Amino acid sequence: MATPSLTLNDGTAIPQFGLGVYHVPPEDTAALVAAALATGYRHVDTAQQYGNEAGVGQGLRDAGVPRDDVWITTKLHDAEHSHDAAIAALEASLERLGTDHVDLFLIHRPGPDGPDSDVAAWRAMAALRADGRVRSIGVSNFERRQLDHLVAETGVVPSVHQIRVNPRTPHRALRAHHRRRGIATESWGPLREGRLVDHPVARRVAARVGRTPAQVVLRWHLEQGLIVFPKASSPERLRENLGATEFTLSRRDVLELSAMRRWF
Repeated sequence: MATPSLTLNDGTAIPQFGLGVYHVPPEDTAALVAAALATGYRHVDTAQQYGNEAGVGQGLRDAGVPRDDVWITTKLHDAEHSHDAAIAALEASLERLGTDHVDLFLIHRPGPDGPDSDVAAWRAMAALRADGRVRSIGVSNFERRQLDHLVAETGVVPSVHQIRVNPRTPHRALRAHHRRRGIATESWGPLREGRLVDHPVARRVAARVGRTPAQVVLRWHLEQGLIVFPKASSPERLRENLGATEFTLSRRDVLELSAMRRWF
């Protein structure tokens, strides 16, 4: 089964499954990204604050996969929430990544200087999308009121909102708001730092469908129409996680996994 994709509100198609490199040491990033691309991944999520953008770019070059075949996301540093600073920060990311564009540029989180600085950064990101240095733009870790404020002030609707989502923390109301606005939801923390794979519900569903607990939890995200990019630290875990794209869950399976929110 091919890795699925979703069409964003700006018309671009984003791979629904990818690799997250949060907390991957810079010196290990290139090898991990190259291994992921060799395994079949075509989506990598990094951030300026992770300190490993250069490794992502090196991994892409080492893998020899054409740049246009790989979706790269990075995120704006918290200290760069002004128009000029956001543009300069993106240019620095492009240099570190060794590319002339990123596929998705996100405001990493609401800035420390309040909503006006977020709006200024958002206007800059819209300009970067218009001139082609960024294909799609979005935000991460915003509350609904903060999200709506950006749209009210600029008229620009994010293509993506990246938030922590998993069966334990489904954020149903916020995701419904995203759907009304045409915003795609990306999930960080999909396995809840590995705790969900030990849950008896995940183990029961996994045994029933002949998959691993991690795979069925990740598949839950795909079945919900979420974009997901779990972390991995080895070639074996890369292959296991990508296996979530190779099967489907029944409605019963999805409902059982969704009920995990009542536990813990």
